[in-house]
Amino acid sequence: MSASNSPTLPSQSETVLILDFGSQYAQLIARRVREAGVYSLLVRPDATVAELLRHNPVGIILSGGPSSVSDKNAPRCDPAIFKLGIPVLGICYGMQLTAQIMGSRVEGVATREYGRANLEVHDPSGFMMGVPANSTVWMSHGDQVLDLPAGFEVLASTSTCPFAAVGDPKRKIFGVQFHPEVTHTPHGMDIIRNFLFRSCGCRGNWRMSDFVSTESDRIRERVGSSRVLCGLSGGVDSSVVAALLAKSIGRQLVCIFVDNGLLRKNERTLVESTFRDHFDIDLRVIDASEDFLADLDGITDPQEKRRRIGHRFIEVFKTAAKTIEGNVQFLAQGTLYPDVIESGHGHAGTAANIKLHHNVGGLPEDLGFDLIEPLRHLFKDEVRTLGEVLGLPQHIISRHPFPGPGLAVRCLGAVTPEQLRILRDCDEILLEEIVAADLYRKTDQVFAVLLPVRSVGVMGDGRTYDSVVALRAVTTQDFMTADWARLPYEVLATISSRLINEVNGVNRVVYDISSKPPATIEWE
Repeated sequence: MSASNSPTLPSQSETVLILDFGSQYAQLIARRVREAGVYSLLVRPDATVAELLRHNPVGIILSGGPSSVSDKNAPRCDPAIFKLGIPVLGICYGMQLTAQIMGSRVEGVATREYGRANLEVHDPSGFMMGVPANSTVWMSHGDQVLDLPAGFEVLASTSTCPFAAVGDPKRKIFGVQFHPEVTHTPHGMDIIRNFLFRSCGCRGNWRMSDFVSTESDRIRERVGSSRVLCGLSGGVDSSVVAALLAKSIGRQLVCIFVDNGLLRKNERTLVESTFRDHFDIDLRVIDASEDFLADLDGITDPQEKRRRIGHRFIEVFKTAAKTIEGNVQFLAQGTLYPDVIESGHGHAGTAANIKLHHNVGGLPEDLGFDLIEPLRHLFKDEVRTLGEVLGLPQHIISRHPFPGPGLAVRCLGAVTPEQLRILRDCDEILLEEIVAADLYRKTDQVFAVLLPVRSVGVMGDGRTYDSVVALRAVTTQDFMTADWARLPYEVLATISSRLINEVNGVNRVVYDISSKPPATIEWE
């Protein structure tokens, strides 16, 4: 397989590059820049000036990072960056590295600063405009700049950090020791906007409608007269990819929906009606539920479940692909920017390779298609916005995530048709009540889990010995961390009552109050 890793930019776009030194907030910086209407892209910290200039950046941001600038193997940027005349903003480690490269001393402090600090602004104009004379910022550092390079001035300080914000307005090089990108710095967005609009001269003209136009042109040019396959699951990402490709190449797109027997209730009907009613799409529905369930017979290990499901999906997909008329050269996937970053592709920064994502590195090489990944430089919230621009119905755009292996990893232990029936009915009731309580958009993922245990209960005058269902509801910004949702007791009571009374085979309901980490969102 081959994939185009070049970012897609709208015409006459403004691009700000973010050199990622391994900060846990690097993605958040990129999101904040895009929220301001400016396209941003994470790149390697050691990228050469020539590599950076290929993107025609209007500004460069140096992220924070876990290293100390005095470490022997600390990541560094090309010093020539500061001689380009392009505005630069260093954040935390990025500020310290900027200062060190330009001749300042940077040393460790006696006690690492972590948490909120009071910022005193000395110059309320320009870079710090709109920030109150005293405001809260979020610190996270073990080193400090001890003196300033020539031409720099102090813009703000804290009681323990005399150079909390500094800048050389003439050269448009700035640094902050705190993190303006986090919500714990209430006026951080003012600082980011000042850098973008006052220092970089941005107009904030990056819009999703521009992305649609530019990406559609790029897809048409790359595809030519070939046909494109898209595995449609009914989730947000694959649905948006399908809608974008349908707009771009029309009937050259072939969508394959595989019914693996592990779907939510009425999932197949929903997908068929949505894409046949709203879009002129060549949709092929493959019912392979018997094969998938046969593969899972007696299997309890979650990794083995995933392996068997993945293997069967590839086989079904390859068989279906052979029936497509015409020259099928491309496979479309809903890979997102966090997937690319977390799997170590796209930009080889200093962050750890967190996971091998199924859309980035997990497909076999012998599928024989070139990849098209039109969302690979978008975040999840941007994908939802793109779906709105493309005219997808809201019930698709706002859907909570659903795991690729489906209900197989929400049926703990062996998977049987009866367990799937119980879980589907529970899931339907749970989501009905969450929607009725106006909690669906206030939570980020809600689902039921069928536990491999049975418990004693009493119904009417009789003793029961039935299944236990766990409810899981979380809130999160990026799904890398998550907190359990504080659902109202009365809502939980209604859900529990309905599950026990309406779903045959359930006599006990429990609520999962673990966060990620240490727990994962899914149970398997």
